[in-house]
Amino acid sequence: MLPDKAIVTIDGPSGAGKSTISRGLAARLGYTYLDTGAMYRAVGLSLERQGVALDRDEETLARRLAAVELRLAPNEGADVQVFLNGEDVSTAIRTPEMGMVASRVSAHPLVRRTLTELQRRLGAPGRIVAEGRDMGTVVFPGAEFKFYLDAAAEVRARRRCEQLRAQGQPVAYEEILAQIVKRDRDDSARALAPLKPAADAVIIDSSGLDIAGVIGAMMENIARQREGKT
Repeated sequence: MLPDKAIVTIDGPSGAGKSTISRGLAARLGYTYLDTGAMYRAVGLSLERQGVALDRDEETLARRLAAVELRLAPNEGADVQVFLNGEDVSTAIRTPEMGMVASRVSAHPLVRRTLTELQRRLGAPGRIVAEGRDMGTVVFPGAEFKFYLDAAAEVRARRRCEQLRAQGQPVAYEEILAQIVKRDRDDSARALAPLKPAADAVIIDSSGLDIAGVIGAMMENIARQREGKT
């Protein structure tokens, strides 16, 4: 039996399968899935549409951020639905280009502070599986269960290509691989909330595992941790 307000965090690089695994684990636990990566993508889309440069004065950026209204909704068997000021942008934010935009946006202190506060409010009631890049290190450092999901860059690029092609989007493997390698480098090297496993996170390499195998490993780990605390 999990604590009433338990939080599970799943961090890791782009394309590791965090969204799919987090959604599946949340379903197994009866928890809510918090897709923080989608939140950064949506904010990036909003700022890009408005032509807002991140190096603008903080007052202007703060005003634009304050006008952003985000809502996440469950989407059976698919990525979470994301509504930006009432518009469903679920498809628009899932392109490789928006992933790169999200990486740049997430490195800005004001954007990160704004979304971190929102994520903590959403997670306050507990019973959530929060996925992102700094969930276990910055946003929810006191989370009861922490995982870091990884996979070889080549494996992640192949999975991403398959996902995009299934959606009817033309993609080139070498281009996707280059974007993933660059994003890994950018996310890991940034000064603010760099991508890295929390000191107490369980690291799982999904390169040779399917979805059921990863979720099963996480469920077993959660069970072991709970047994050790009882």
